[in-house]
Amino acid sequence: MADTALTQPAPAAFASRSAWARLRASRGWSGFWFMLPTSLILGLFLAYPLLKGIWLSFTNARIGRDGQFIGLENYAWLWDDDVFWLAVFNTCLYTLVASVVKFAVGLYVALLLNKHIPFKSLVRSVVLIPFVVPTVLSAIAFWWIFDSQFSIISWSLRHLGVIDGNIDFLGDPNLARACVIFANIWRGVPFIAITLLAGLQTVSPSLYEAATIDGASNWQIFSRITLPLLTPIIAVVMTFSVLFTFTDFQLIWAMTRGGPVNATHLMATLSYQRGILSGTLGEGAAIATAMVPFLLVAIGISWFGLQRRAWQSGGTDR
Repeated sequence: MADTALTQPAPAAFASRSAWARLRASRGWSGFWFMLPTSLILGLFLAYPLLKGIWLSFTNARIGRDGQFIGLENYAWLWDDDVFWLAVFNTCLYTLVASVVKFAVGLYVALLLNKHIPFKSLVRSVVLIPFVVPTVLSAIAFWWIFDSQFSIISWSLRHLGVIDGNIDFLGDPNLARACVIFANIWRGVPFIAITLLAGLQTVSPSLYEAATIDGASNWQIFSRITLPLLTPIIAVVMTFSVLFTFTDFQLIWAMTRGGPVNATHLMATLSYQRGILSGTLGEGAAIATAMVPFLLVAIGISWFGLQRRAWQSGGTDR
């Protein structure tokens, strides 16, 4: 009797459960249900504006007037626009130089903070200050530092007898580019340093002890242990760094408004100027849409290039 009961099929109530009920109870779909609210929010606030911007780029819409579909006319106009190509050059230069320097300085700071130093917790907190200060406040501070009349740098150099007059930092195109890049580096280094420091905390000290016993030099320890184990963290932090730097707007707009003579205009600031201030929404949307291929290439290089298995394992490409 007991054996017969054990071999009987599942109750009819369980067998008759609807496909929807079984789907809700499936463990394989649990991740999907947890991600669904976030996906809806991202779709509403990110995907929809992106698609709307792409559509506007194919129209002649202006502020207060619905546009008509004009195809690739906005892009053809930008192709012959010298200011647009100057903004592309500025954006690529700004992103490349700032990202490389931020990574180098951030990695160095992270290695220092990973050592046993006095007041380690306090120092780590102080390092974060440039990152947590609002961007506009940082931009105003740097605008004062590099001001043509009240620059603290010019004042110091004049009192030291190095120069006779003030330096027009934000009035010279090359100096202005250098100033905004320096300001971005100052703001971005703490993020990279703290993130890499978190990655360094996960490296087992026994690996360093074994390498030291085997007679490895500091460079060998760094290149064969630290760097390969940090590669996944580096890939993530550099992807975010490139993304944030390429789309930077607040710092540039608060410091220079894209001047002098468009020398510091990035694609984001030029898009705002053309689309909002000038009222040509279609042209501004076209500039913003043109940023997408550059972002995909930059993210692809920083992500997939740093995720090579050979580097992660400490080997070399074959």
